[in-house]
Amino acid sequence: MPPWSSGAPPPSAAWTRCWNCSDRAGWPRFLYRYSRGVWGDEKAVELLTAADQTLALWAGELDYGELADDIAVEARVALQLTQEIHELDERIKLVLDRRDPAGIMTSAPGVGQITGAQILGRLGDPTRFRSLAGVRSFSGLVPSQDASGLTGTHGGPTKAGDAVLREALFIAADHARRLDPTLAARYHRLMVQAGKHHNSALCHIATVLLTRLVACWRRGEPYVICDTDGRPITLDEGRRIIAERYQIPSQLRDQRRTTTPTRGPHSGRAGAARSRRALRHRPSTTTLPSAAQLDSD
Repeated sequence: MPPWSSGAPPPSAAWTRCWNCSDRAGWPRFLYRYSRGVWGDEKAVELLTAADQTLALWAGELDYGELADDIAVEARVALQLTQEIHELDERIKLVLDRRDPAGIMTSAPGVGQITGAQILGRLGDPTRFRSLAGVRSFSGLVPSQDASGLTGTHGGPTKAGDAVLREALFIAADHARRLDPTLAARYHRLMVQAGKHHNSALCHIATVLLTRLVACWRRGEPYVICDTDGRPITLDEGRRIIAERYQIPSQLRDQRRTTTPTRGPHSGRAGAARSRRALRHRPSTTTLPSAAQLDSD
């Protein structure tokens, strides 16, 4: 029974209808529709249980009229911001059409109009780089190198370039690997054979995607999705090929998670080295002079 039935003023007719059994039965369909299939029966039960607990907690103490007014204000602000974002998106599309009338950027898989404008805007004129290696270096996605004498090791990305460009390429690469079999094959090899985790493999894919985008821009040709044998294919064919050949087992993906325990300020190899140095040195035997001796001096 809803808490307002005990004497508290009812919030609205809509809220009252939510407590009707027939309306509650429609919650799973409502969630499934507007979450695009992500939520269903379990989430509906979870939300309804949380609503029951909240109403029971604030029974007789919550002014539903004021709450509705507050929600209405927040909703108006959200709608206004949504409208402004939509207008900015339209302006971005117009600028991209003038800068890239051939649609070379958006021809690549995973690169829409907003992401394409972000990549092109942060990259500048792609023809200003002497080589494709220079473009990769500018992005900051190339691995760092620690070399000394005859030895050298590779580390993570240098991150020396534009952070917004890297973000756009990283997001585009995550979508592109699901559409382009050549990128999916590379991602599969890095995950399964090379032992890379998801983020590391995506950095490699982002670098390849950037190289191909700039190469297409220099030739003035759109990006063409091909199979691993070089045969041009459609997006639907690319999805089907990837689903058949390059799926990552869920168990392996769980093993490649990038989350690691948080390290303290004195953990890791640097902290261990400091601890070993401290153990090699004995405590000092020098005694400080007393306050009386300092006064006498």
